[in-house]
Amino acid sequence: MLARLESVSSDSVSVVEALRPVLRGSRAQVEKRVALASTLVADHRGVLAAMSRGDIDAYGASRVVAVTSGMSAAQVRQVDSQLAAKLSSAPTSTFMPDNLAAHTRKIANTVDPDGQTARARVARRGRKVELIHGENAMSRLTAHVPVEVASAAYARVDALAQALRRAGSDRSMDQLRADVTADLLLGHDPGVTAPEAAATVSLHMPASTALGITDDGCTLDGYGTIPGPIAREIMTNPHSTWRKVLCDPTTGTPTSLGRTRRRPSATIRELVRIRDRECVVPWCRRPATHSDFDHEQPWAEGGPTSTTNGTARCRHHHRLKHHPHWTHQHSPRRGTSTVTTPHGTTYTATNPPTLTPLEPAP
Repeated sequence: MLARLESVSSDSVSVVEALRPVLRGSRAQVEKRVALASTLVADHRGVLAAMSRGDIDAYGASRVVAVTSGMSAAQVRQVDSQLAAKLSSAPTSTFMPDNLAAHTRKIANTVDPDGQTARARVARRGRKVELIHGENAMSRLTAHVPVEVASAAYARVDALAQALRRAGSDRSMDQLRADVTADLLLGHDPGVTAPEAAATVSLHMPASTALGITDDGCTLDGYGTIPGPIAREIMTNPHSTWRKVLCDPTTGTPTSLGRTRRRPSATIRELVRIRDRECVVPWCRRPATHSDFDHEQPWAEGGPTSTTNGTARCRHHHRLKHHPHWTHQHSPRRGTSTVTTPHGTTYTATNPPTLTPLEPAP
């Protein structure tokens, strides 16, 4: 309807103003909704069909459109066609906005591999900070910055908040993170020192891409695929630390960190984090570096402490696993997770291997 109204009017400004009292939004908000509707009608018929079926909501559709912005109309339609084919037989967890964006990003990078770096550079030039005033004397401060910067900044804020909680603060974690962020921006001392290792992000890159031979296979935990040239820029940052990770060529699963540690439990924990990359619950994108090491078969029931029985779950889903009305199953070897909710809905997802295997696993 919004797209049709814009198409029959020669004055888009009038359309937006006429819709403001109907949609009860600011000019910018209404403009975004009209632009989204027009883009969906013009180039995303597959997404529109999924919306009609109730599989995708408006926010999920906006994530798809954001991924394909900067691509030609023909390329966008090609992405939409491939995405629609994938969605027709995909598990329900695929339709979660974050997962939907990740799948769209992967398809977009195959449709236009040469353009992904250019799009990333354009997006990075658009970095900014926005102040959005809200109600009840509260406002939102949003920083639009490169993904590795945002991930590292959040990791530092989270580590400081965790330290304050351990020191006895009775504030919630959300309150602590907000207060720590404000203190850091205002030049105040949050009162604790964050562990150095906490302010890190994990970037996975094949050796061929690190050497500049290829530009494929780069992923950032908690986000997804990123262009090879951007990954190399992160890698060559003077503050970056390299670590060799050896993977099984037939399964793509990490088998060694390329170094030894005095405490095997620390090595096992890191291997699980590197392998799983994120919380294994299908719709959760919390990086494994900020998640718990969870025994898939409980320790009390004879489950060993090993990579074959270890799983990365964020604290919330670690606790939820033990809820009597939820069922969680995960295969560390195959990377397949299945979660059944108290209402009987089952979500299934497979975590892609760290390294693309040379041949299918038996």
